[in-house]
Amino acid sequence: MNIVVFGLTISSSWGNGHATLWRGLCSALAKSGHRIAFFERIVPYYRAHRDLHESAAFNLVLYDRWEDVEAQAGHELARADAAIVTSYCPDARAATATMLASDAGLKIFYDLDTPITLERLERGETVDYLWPEGLDPFDIVLSYTGGTALDELQKLGARRVLPLYGSVDPSIHRPVVSAERYRCRLSYLGTYAEDRQDALERLFLETARRLPDARFVLGGSQYPEDLPWRYNPWYLQHVPPVDHSALFCSSDATLNLTRGAMAKRGYCPSGRLFEAAACGVPIVSDTWPGLEEFFTPGEEILVARDTDDAVRLLSRPTEELHAAGSAARARVLRDHTAEHRAAELIDIMRRA
Repeated sequence: MNIVVFGLTISSSWGNGHATLWRGLCSALAKSGHRIAFFERIVPYYRAHRDLHESAAFNLVLYDRWEDVEAQAGHELARADAAIVTSYCPDARAATATMLASDAGLKIFYDLDTPITLERLERGETVDYLWPEGLDPFDIVLSYTGGTALDELQKLGARRVLPLYGSVDPSIHRPVVSAERYRCRLSYLGTYAEDRQDALERLFLETARRLPDARFVLGGSQYPEDLPWRYNPWYLQHVPPVDHSALFCSSDATLNLTRGAMAKRGYCPSGRLFEAAACGVPIVSDTWPGLEEFFTPGEEILVARDTDDAVRLLSRPTEELHAAGSAARARVLRDHTAEHRAAELIDIMRRA
């Protein structure tokens, strides 16, 4: 198939979860013989932190203004079997208008931020990446989140709505040799989000205070300067994707936290969750409806509801933690790789 994507970013993994997911998905699609063109508007934030400039797996089209690339987009759409516009695409409405007027075979909207979208609509906000006339014009609406979120998207006019969850490229995220600079009892890798901060305080920062002799490492951008960084943890403003495996494999355990809007609706596994599991690191996670659909609590993932739980889990015998990490890796390789998701996507398109 020829597939055209209009997305937020694939060139920069700084401060977003879209790029790593699309890299794995596009690579897996390319291995199966599909051709992908990814259109990304150049924005200063991502340009300053670009960690991918080109790829043999897809054609990356970087542009400054939609007008500069509209003709090229039209040419790609004219021969596309499927076209996808994603959430937070800076030119989502212009791209959608061009797509709907084209001869592209399937017109698809993929919301990688469904709970955030729905929460903003509930507050009466304008969501710039949504088509003003609703989701009815699209042949397929894909959601990064399942559960009740799918029903809510149908109420917005979606005719055919299906989940397409996150995934991991196991050739990128895999067990590697531990790196001394990342050695720690517990790591957390994630961009700052206000609605994740309460869980970060309970399960990471307070746990670090309880275990002052242990090293904790937090990696992620956009954190405010007034967070309590004293004593613990060690803070890394950005951990590039090439180092994610080293960070995970240098941690006795790693923490998975979910944004409030996503946890409320459930069925919302993050890309980081699958990446950590692919590295075989024991995962301590908050909980949300549907978690058991992706990993078995107590066996493949360790659930913590408060600081006491987190401290107790980190105090488990080493062999028990290793067993959980190994089980998580086996599960992700069986069910949650980029190749699995690419096959699901192609199956969804063919059925449509």
